[in-house]
Amino acid sequence: MTAPLSPAPLLTLRHVELAYETRTGPVQALSDISLSVSAGEFVCLVGPSGCGKSSLLRIIGGFLAPSAGEVQVDGHPVQGPGADRGMVFQQPALYPWLTVGENVAFGPRMQGVPRQTREARMKALLELVGLREFEARASWELSGGMQQRAAIARVLINEPRIMLMDEPFGALDVLTRDRMQEELLRTWRATQTTIILVTHSVEEAVYLGTRTLVMSPRPGRLLVEVPTAFSRDGGESRAIRSSASFIETREQILSHIRYS
Repeated sequence: MTAPLSPAPLLTLRHVELAYETRTGPVQALSDISLSVSAGEFVCLVGPSGCGKSSLLRIIGGFLAPSAGEVQVDGHPVQGPGADRGMVFQQPALYPWLTVGENVAFGPRMQGVPRQTREARMKALLELVGLREFEARASWELSGGMQQRAAIARVLINEPRIMLMDEPFGALDVLTRDRMQEELLRTWRATQTTIILVTHSVEEAVYLGTRTLVMSPRPGRLLVEVPTAFSRDGGESRAIRSSASFIETREQILSHIRYS
């Protein structure tokens, strides 16, 4: 019998490098990054500060061109930002003069999607992220966590193949961050959108990701890949985080970062 063919990866990076000039000389930020991501995965990137995690995310998003190598989505080269990739930044960056609903519906409105269609999608996504009753509020009236949920909905309404998240919960307090992690997991399970998340929190990566990639100090390279499939279990957060397997995985990743 012939073994079934594995589906082609959604995202492929081949020998990606990033170098740039500064006033004090050249900097090699990324070195020989190769990576494949399948549809529906939740991949987390961790590593020491300055290792190039955010730069790598921006290269995937098309906001930054690599010095060498190539990035492909569905076999097509990434040559700039595109609707197949949506970006969630650390700061929500919502338009303060628009309501929450108008912020979420902004993308489809600019694309000429009929009003009835875009409003139906907007309302469904606000329901998904728990903001349905805040549709008519000004974005600046929301808390930081609620603004980030609105920012996630604003990305998802464009139906991207990949959602890129750059330390999205880094500015939040611990309790809000924990709640946001639960909201993100619930949204990911409901939409099956592929997510690549950059975080400084190893615990966050282990809890959210289906696998975690550890990067080296600059120039950033992929050191090791650790399976972290706790997010697929659907168990209670406290029980998962206190389990022996979770703690062991977290310490394994931390050891790679400490001794890299």
